[in-house]
Amino acid sequence: MVDVKSVANPLFLREEELRQAIEMLFFAYRDFTGGPDEMLAEIGLGRAHHRVIYFVGRNPGITVSELLKILRITKQSLSRVLSHLVEEEFIIQTPGERDRRQRLLTLTQKGVELERRLTADQRERIADAFRKAGADAVQGFKLVLHGIIDAPDRERFDVSGGPTHAPAARVGNKIAGDKMTGTKIAGIKR
Repeated sequence: MVDVKSVANPLFLREEELRQAIEMLFFAYRDFTGGPDEMLAEIGLGRAHHRVIYFVGRNPGITVSELLKILRITKQSLSRVLSHLVEEEFIIQTPGERDRRQRLLTLTQKGVELERRLTADQRERIADAFRKAGADAVQGFKLVLHGIIDAPDRERFDVSGGPTHAPAARVGNKIAGDKMTGTKIAGIKR
């Protein structure tokens, strides 16, 4: 475990420290997405498909409107990606119960399996880094990420340090157990 207090430079707001953090974010994101990008390319999908699959998996029954707010992409872009995922049977769309005009999105079993494969390497990378850094560093990391996220989206995340519970994954209208994560995923408000 790294003692963050003894390693951290008290001049962490210097230009070089900030530039290094920016560069590290670029490299971390490249490596974090590299494995999933390769898996997706093999089946004719891309990073946009991954983001949709991930957030539909994390938010079963999410509306198209809610997904657009999370992804901050145009309706046209989402429509193209979503149509492909529905056509390939990774996602199903159902009308809303109260508002039949709403389209509720849920992963199919095929979608759940793909999401698990795509997330497995990412989960392991984060778990390994968290283990090496220790609890205090992990909490500091979450606070830094929280500070980088635009203010309206910050309320989605609990960075208080306590565990939170993820919703049960849904496959169509059935609840599916998540054998890889169990029920606790720290940091996400539900």
